[in-house]
Amino acid sequence: MFTIKEFLNEEVKPALGCTEPGAVALGVARAVEELGETQIDVLEVTVSDSIYKNGMYVGIPGTGGLKGNDIAAALGAICGRSEYGLEVLKDCNKENLEKAGKMIESNKVYIIPDMDRHGVYVEASVKSSKGSATCIIEKEHSNITRVTKDNKIVFSADDTDNSNGNSGRSIPDQVLKMNYRELVSLVEHMDEEDIDHVLQGVAMNYRIAEFGFENNVGLNLGSTIKEIAGDQYESDDLSAKIKSVCAAASDARMDGAPLPVMSSAGSGNHGITAIIPVAIAGEHYKRSKEDIAHALALSHLTTSFIKSRMGRLSPVCGCAVAAGAGSAAGMVHLIGGDIDQSVKAVEIVIGNLVGMLCDGAKETCSLKVSTGASEAYYAAMLALKGQHLSGCQGVIDATIEKTVENAARVNVEGMKDVDSIIIDIIRKRFN
Repeated sequence: MFTIKEFLNEEVKPALGCTEPGAVALGVARAVEELGETQIDVLEVTVSDSIYKNGMYVGIPGTGGLKGNDIAAALGAICGRSEYGLEVLKDCNKENLEKAGKMIESNKVYIIPDMDRHGVYVEASVKSSKGSATCIIEKEHSNITRVTKDNKIVFSADDTDNSNGNSGRSIPDQVLKMNYRELVSLVEHMDEEDIDHVLQGVAMNYRIAEFGFENNVGLNLGSTIKEIAGDQYESDDLSAKIKSVCAAASDARMDGAPLPVMSSAGSGNHGITAIIPVAIAGEHYKRSKEDIAHALALSHLTTSFIKSRMGRLSPVCGCAVAAGAGSAAGMVHLIGGDIDQSVKAVEIVIGNLVGMLCDGAKETCSLKVSTGASEAYYAAMLALKGQHLSGCQGVIDATIEKTVENAARVNVEGMKDVDSIIIDIIRKRFN
């Protein structure tokens, strides 16, 4: 069993840009570091269907609006530093960008989708006059499982000691085996360091939202909602404010703003949805920083509970379904509801948004992030008023565990061909 501190360190951490091209850049950077030089002759990255899909149209930080896994891969080779994790490209500058562009123009960069691979998978292979090296990332965006140099293994996750004493099982794998109430009880064991950790996420995600409000980025959805709301923006109905701030943050992130976000369950957009609505509600209801931090932790735990069953990457929009449900549970807890009401709020979000499709990371993600966030607020308000779904209906079942299992079946079994269809649509544009 892991601690709340171990959970937060693993599942709630900064990410610069979309985590899918971030994982591509990280894999490339680690392979290049093993090779010992940046003069690469061939850079070949094999990725899962989801990594390919989510990296096609999303902005890469520090590039002035360039998009795609190819530019992320090239920059990973030129200026990436694996020690930064998912902030691997934070040292990117104009000179690096020019070199990356030339590398792509010279046909040295290849991104290859493996349609039989699902979830998180990146295999970055680099070749130069000095030899070759490969880095593999699996299951989680920063989880390097193997590094080879000249076909010899120099690092394998199977050979490393497991620091939390759980036989090498990752925290998401352990969450998968837990029931909901057991998992969220970890909130009761937070210390000052944990409180500071989750509150850093509030400051970080507010900062990128401000960037979204102040700049012409993405759809400018956040600014538009704020303008339309007018005087209602600061009213007791928090829906417009929550929707606007979350949209502004996602507008900026999907456009490639050079700012990190605090992620949740491996996704920056999940982090935006899981954190910002709870923070806004905490400020509105004048809750203490401890109360807000506990509610944020509950939001992250709930998000992880759902994502562990649906998959790290999936055909369903986890920002809306998983993080939206997490945010709803957190707001209920913050405003004074009990665990049963948090469960009811989760059910309302799942019953509402379970079929929302993920057709790749791009500027329209702000639409889905803001929808998930605002619907989370309404779900929380309904649950706090004692309104809830009556009995089993649709995917909603007798327990939260069974409900999430049903939603996961819709995602994994019912939508199993969705990613391949979307990727086929995308690839035909380039033929």
